[in-house]
Amino acid sequence: MNESLRPLTLGEILDRTAQLYRRNFLLFAGVAALPIGVMIAIGVLAGALVVAAAAALKGSSGSNPIAILALVALIALTLPLYIAAYVYSTAGLTQAAVSANRGEKLTIRAALASGRARFWTYLWFLVLQGLVVAGIPLAAAGGVAVILFYLVTLTGGGVAAGVASGFFVFVAFGAALVVIVWLALGYSVGMAVCVVEQKTAWESLMRAWKLSHGTRGRIFVMFLLVVALTMVVSMIAYIPFLIIVGVITAAGHSAQTASVAMVVAELLNVIVNFTLQTLLTPVAWIALVLFYYDQRMRKEGFDIEWMMQQAGLLSQQAGSGHAPSQPEPGPAGFASAAAASEAGTISGPTLPPDTVEER
Repeated sequence: MNESLRPLTLGEILDRTAQLYRRNFLLFAGVAALPIGVMIAIGVLAGALVVAAAAALKGSSGSNPIAILALVALIALTLPLYIAAYVYSTAGLTQAAVSANRGEKLTIRAALASGRARFWTYLWFLVLQGLVVAGIPLAAAGGVAVILFYLVTLTGGGVAAGVASGFFVFVAFGAALVVIVWLALGYSVGMAVCVVEQKTAWESLMRAWKLSHGTRGRIFVMFLLVVALTMVVSMIAYIPFLIIVGVITAAGHSAQTASVAMVVAELLNVIVNFTLQTLLTPVAWIALVLFYYDQRMRKEGFDIEWMMQQAGLLSQQAGSGHAPSQPEPGPAGFASAAAASEAGTISGPTLPPDTVEER
């Protein structure tokens, strides 16, 4: 790492995100496509099953229990598959962003395989993060709603009591939404901690909360920009679908022709949405990894530590009796800086050539 590595502003982090994404586009897009592709495959199977069930029920007055059981079985079998794909993709995107920021070359297969050894840790982290961020606030708001409903029911309150209870329920869920956003920002760099530092799920959450302190506002702005970009691109991509529907309506074709055109339009919409999600998903993950390193530099002097490792000063300190600071643990599949320094080689990778320069 050279002297140009330093804490970055929000604009510089976004610029660095764009640089890394552009230079490693195929890697990020390939890793992000896994869960989206699985979800589309599941949707196609479910749609085919529904069509088959509708054809089987045509002319009958009751429901088909076999079709219902088949749909339930399909969900039970494919849901774990989607969850596994999401875990591998999330860990792979984080590992790809870490490697790209270090200037290391990584393939799509290697990025996805990096989550194999710690799959259950990553899965438990995502589950725990979801419970802490969304589960607890929503459960609290739901509890308030249930209590108010029973109070109004038991007391026999009139319209005024019902309106008042509805208002308080609205306030409770609004407060829960605010808490969810606040907690999500606080734990947003948790996956980067879990991947880079090889910590447990709970330790990753706790460390992410401490690291994110002081930069949650910048992370919030980053997410707002990503959401705005997603909405704008989605609206632009939806224009072809609207054009097809408008042409069909204006032309007044037969019902069969209109049905075929609508199916084609829906397929086109699915393909466009798949492409957009694949292209936009990596943006936030790359930025979160950069925020993670930025906070380590601001709070822990990680840039100075890495330069000392590059120069071999930490090894000299260890030999002179001074305890060096804890080096950054290497990610899964890569040798750690400590192991490299013990072997007498230069520890840590070299800085990528596109590091943001001093402005």
